[in-house]
Amino acid sequence: MNPRTTNCWTPLLVLLAVSAAMLPLLRTQNGESAAPQATTPGPHARFAFGGNAAQIPADFVRNLIFLPVRVNGSRTSLFALDSSAATSSIDPEQATRLDVKLQTDNAGADSSSASARDVLLELPGLQIPMTSLPEKSRQKSAEQTGQPSLGVLGKDFFDRVVIEVDYARQTVQLYDPSVFAYSGTGKSFPLSFAGDVPLLRAKAEISVHKTVDADFVLDTGLDSAIVFYRAFTDSERISAAHFKTVSASYAEIDDGAKILLGRLKGFEIGPYAIETPVAAFSQSDSGATADKKIAGAIGANFLRRFTVIFDFPHQRVILEPNLQFNHSVDEDMSGLSLLAKGSNLRTFEVVRVQPGTPAADAGIQSGDVIAAIDDEAAADLTLSAVRDLFRQIGHEYKLLIDRKGQSVTVSIKMHRVI
Repeated sequence: MNPRTTNCWTPLLVLLAVSAAMLPLLRTQNGESAAPQATTPGPHARFAFGGNAAQIPADFVRNLIFLPVRVNGSRTSLFALDSSAATSSIDPEQATRLDVKLQTDNAGADSSSASARDVLLELPGLQIPMTSLPEKSRQKSAEQTGQPSLGVLGKDFFDRVVIEVDYARQTVQLYDPSVFAYSGTGKSFPLSFAGDVPLLRAKAEISVHKTVDADFVLDTGLDSAIVFYRAFTDSERISAAHFKTVSASYAEIDDGAKILLGRLKGFEIGPYAIETPVAAFSQSDSGATADKKIAGAIGANFLRRFTVIFDFPHQRVILEPNLQFNHSVDEDMSGLSLLAKGSNLRTFEVVRVQPGTPAADAGIQSGDVIAAIDDEAAADLTLSAVRDLFRQIGHEYKLLIDRKGQSVTVSIKMHRVI
């Protein structure tokens, strides 16, 4: 072949090759626009056997997701999958137990922190290199969920892979973002980011005369359904005058402080509308809740209605309704804020009791420990199982309480109050 002719064809062949590589990303569903070019900061994920997908045997604690991970060849331990975490992290006590080496970083004259360096995260069928994994205690989270974990998989993990969570079947699949193409019947929604926090646009119909269209944090680490932040509700003049509210207390929201529960008229993400869901209204005005431009958070108890594809590399999320879409789950309206204490997280301590709730009516007090429920030892249950019992509307339970070494028996009847 004439060398000149070869040189003329080379640019065209390169263009065709690049176009072919982009075809998986250009495939769209129902006329949606193509996803933007994938961006994966840091070293790419490495799938086993040169593949581009891995199925992960995840543990679901109610709607929270924990994935099995080895850190630099350690024994396998669970990491919480948290889309709202700015970075992945490791619990220092758990790291010591597994002999994962942490090195101190001098952050200033009076403070220091530590991290695991040159980290290799190994999941079944997948390896993800990371420059470092900073330490962050998981003790409070373990007490709030009843599930110990070695650490958190945050945005830097979500940035490396496409994550498909099928909440109905409780399965997790991970994909190589450079070749991922969705071909299902769900809908794709753009994600924006406030720093490292993913935001999803949604519409909340508070009452007949009050509707807000705003950004919500997409939070897989929150087991509640919908939470509104105090700064936003104050700025929008949303108050109990718009609808009936009741006091409640969940350990995972504002560390168990008083919240209000109210039933919305509706909540919509694009074409997906849920009628009369219960939402929690934070009363805290500090921390992440202080940004009045962010309405609140959409948690896992709302996301469970879908198979959710978290596609951070293409700045989108895909929602595909499942059989739970129209299945409502009653909130825990006992009025108890419980923590799981002890070495095995099977000592269930009452940290707060909200006035006017079934727990208050039963005479339960802060500091009480639930020793048995209907003559079954509480130590045989998990914190998640106890909370599920307190969602059984209409059921009356006999509780054996340990109150400062004295045994007290009380009855508590669950009833719908909102």
